[in-house]
Amino acid sequence: MITVVGPTAAGKSALSIALAHELGGEVVNADSMQLYRGMDVGTAKLTVAERQGVAHHLLDIWDVTVPAAVAEYQALARRAIDDILARGRVPLLVGGSGLYLRAVLEEFEFPGTDPAIRARLEEELAASGTGPLHERLQQWDPAAAAAILPSNGRRIVRALEVIELTGRPFTATLPKPTPHYPSVQIGVDRSVAELDERIALRVDLMWAGGLLDEVRGLLPLGLREGRTSARALGYQQALAQLDGVLAEESAKADTVQGTRRFVRRQRSWFRRDPAIHWLDGASDTLVADALAIAG
Repeated sequence: MITVVGPTAAGKSALSIALAHELGGEVVNADSMQLYRGMDVGTAKLTVAERQGVAHHLLDIWDVTVPAAVAEYQALARRAIDDILARGRVPLLVGGSGLYLRAVLEEFEFPGTDPAIRARLEEELAASGTGPLHERLQQWDPAAAAAILPSNGRRIVRALEVIELTGRPFTATLPKPTPHYPSVQIGVDRSVAELDERIALRVDLMWAGGLLDEVRGLLPLGLREGRTSARALGYQQALAQLDGVLAEESAKADTVQGTRRFVRRQRSWFRRDPAIHWLDGASDTLVADALAIAG
């Protein structure tokens, strides 16, 4: 099994298509926002034509009202990977959502949940916003607070819930890495300046490509009520533009800045993993170099 990982806008999708053609592979999506049905433009989801005949799994599996659930994703991804392997094909796990990738690749069991604790924390989030909850997380588990964006209410609530349930820091409940699948991990990255430029271009293309129309179409399906989907980069800003809270240029600028911050965190997450073989996404020999690593 092969993974293609790295930050947003580095070139993972194009490489995965090339590798799939060369190796007889099928792609298993590991981008958490591409799991959502109808969220296409704002997630840079490949169109059917852009997939070039390569089978893709775990795209469009959740309605926009469904909260993200890594444990559910883990089960679905492993089922898809096992099926691909059973058919003699090569699974390519592709994406930039670090926790989702780790949940599939490693022996990773998730702490349980408590509806009462979750409901209380979510009520507090709705009443007071993320600030007080993130401050509490900083006191209880500084490592978790450093890894979770202060604006990510869903993940802050989950971390606090686990701390209350287990009596231990959230980071202490994460297991030591033990592989679930033997894999070759390929990382695609670019210089910070090049990523910044590609992010700005991507955001321009999102708006030009109909992001606002996509968001309008998702509103009757419950996008605004989606605890995960409504907070996705680009979608949150598009909603604010439609509501008259942000002008278009401000919405785009906010999306660019938020994506750049997110990319910095992605790079930090992935660079900690010594098993990843890093390649330059701008290299003319990218595909050949990746094939050499894949063996």
